[in-house]
Amino acid sequence: MFGIDLKKEKEGVANGAEMEPSPAVKIDNVWKNFGSTTVLTGLNMHIADGERVAIIGPSGSGKSTLLRLVAILDTPSKGRIELFGQPVPNAAENGHKVPKERDLRSFRANTGFVFQHFNLFPHMTALSNVAEAPRRVLRESKSAAIERARTLLDNVGLGDKADMFPAQLSGGQQQRVAIARALAMKPQIMLFDEVTSALDPELVGEVLGVLRKIARETRMTMLFVTHEMRFARDVADRVVFMDDGMVIESGPPEKIFECPEHPRTKSFLRALFDER
Repeated sequence: MFGIDLKKEKEGVANGAEMEPSPAVKIDNVWKNFGSTTVLTGLNMHIADGERVAIIGPSGSGKSTLLRLVAILDTPSKGRIELFGQPVPNAAENGHKVPKERDLRSFRANTGFVFQHFNLFPHMTALSNVAEAPRRVLRESKSAAIERARTLLDNVGLGDKADMFPAQLSGGQQQRVAIARALAMKPQIMLFDEVTSALDPELVGEVLGVLRKIARETRMTMLFVTHEMRFARDVADRVVFMDDGMVIESGPPEKIFECPEHPRTKSFLRALFDER
């Protein structure tokens, strides 16, 4: 087991009735501009606590930008994002006043982000890469951080690689270290941005196997940007198809892959499967 400390929504009672839990992620009318280029156009999306959502679509459709906004690595040009019912401070909602870094830390602590490229510290071993942030950010003791790092490396199949440096590992192994590093921060939401796109084809399966294990052994909220359609079908509770910065279609995997309604979804999937 990964031993993830999931956020448990407190059961509130109002006037004798239980309150509905807040979504893990609530995105309301979010726009994102880079100069004169609009990347997200009035995006609306709610993601339930524990839901696994696969986000698919062509390059340039805004998928990675969406993940960066949820991870608070960037801020909306307009609109509102909430994590577990708490609004994320942003300039668009605060008279264009840039939020202070300390006001964003607690939100960032709730999200783990795994990038396309592994972004490991090259001068640190796999074990140190996983243990470093819990020590520095969560203020865990050295012994506790190392013990947890070893457990997580075991769980991603790399217990015997703990003392190796990134340059000594394959791309798939480096990506699994990156996954363990994100999990070490005990996030409530995990975000995966095309985590297999930089890998040789024979290494893709080992990384997807780890993601399947996380999905099987936890009820963590997970968002995947992916072109691995079989993986999306197997793991996701919902598939979201994006194009031109908008959600074009959303639904259970069997609906999206077997009987999509929107012509753009149909053409994208047809082209994708024809390539294969």
